[in-house]
Amino acid sequence: MEGLKKSIKNSHILIIGSGIIGKFNALELSEKGFQITIADPQQNKNSSSAALGLLISHMYQKSKGRSWELRKKSNELWPKWIKFLQLYNKNLDIEKPLIQLTSDQAHFEKLSQFVSNHPKRDLRVLEKGSPTIKNINKIFNIKNLGGIISFQDGRIDPISLLKTINIYLKNKKINFINQEVINIKKLNNQWISTCKNNFEIKSDAIILCNSLDSLKLIDLNKNNIKLKPVLGQAIEIFINEKEIDLLSLPKHFSINGKNFIPLNKNKLIIGSTDEFDIYPKEDIFNELTDYLTTKPSWLNKKNIINRWFGIRSRPSNEASPILKSLEKGLILCTGFYKNGILLAPACSSWVSNEIENHLF
Repeated sequence: MEGLKKSIKNSHILIIGSGIIGKFNALELSEKGFQITIADPQQNKNSSSAALGLLISHMYQKSKGRSWELRKKSNELWPKWIKFLQLYNKNLDIEKPLIQLTSDQAHFEKLSQFVSNHPKRDLRVLEKGSPTIKNINKIFNIKNLGGIISFQDGRIDPISLLKTINIYLKNKKINFINQEVINIKKLNNQWISTCKNNFEIKSDAIILCNSLDSLKLIDLNKNNIKLKPVLGQAIEIFINEKEIDLLSLPKHFSINGKNFIPLNKNKLIIGSTDEFDIYPKEDIFNELTDYLTTKPSWLNKKNIINRWFGIRSRPSNEASPILKSLEKGLILCTGFYKNGILLAPACSSWVSNEIENHLF
């Protein structure tokens, strides 16, 4: 056991990519005693900073398969990690519950049947006349909403989460390199990563968490990896009407697949889009609100005070995410699409086990 601890302490892991996946891998591996370096030229401009942070697990409408197993594993691990991270930020938490609503009767019946078929998932049907829905109907001037509520799913503020992990990483003196890695190669039993400024990083293993850019570093002739960009946009609305208090709404909910997050009594986030491009559409207001047939007067383009986007990667020839050992000491952990924050604990646990299998 002492020999293993010493071997771990002397092992250096390079993580390429500093989004939530890269940083969560650094968190878990650092806690196990590994030496960690993170390389990323855009540490504060990755898609994780544009995420909404919704955790959809119990509400996920499958009960078998790899995706469900990863969600179930993360659902078990998140409370433990939240408790740990609260040592660095006491306000970090998962805000529950999560509400999914639809104006389509057939979809509502499908959701209701799902709740009936899964009595252990802590779900409840929200009928069209329920008090929660009545308040949403009133503020959004919408009718015929029905849906479900999950008391175990919720949201983590992604900005707060990233800042908290950053505090941990700084406290652990994790080495950050603000450079793009442009080439990796294996020499004997060690990996050599070359940065754009010709700086070289030597490590015992590499974890690729840099989304679309990971394809630049692997041999695509040997590895049939295909990723496509999916751009997601969100907008922030400011409401200056005394009779409307957005804090009277649920903390987060969706209507017909679009997410709503009240920030305070006057501000509301609406997101997100699925755009298969790397350049954001200019006019996204209608796409985010066109299911509201008679929009309330306050919900208009003039009230948009902020908009942002993030580019996520999605596998085009296999399930999301991609978790693969490409060769000894080289692990690919990317292609999370919308589920990076949700699946971070399960995937970092998998990576950690792979690292130990590779090195010891």
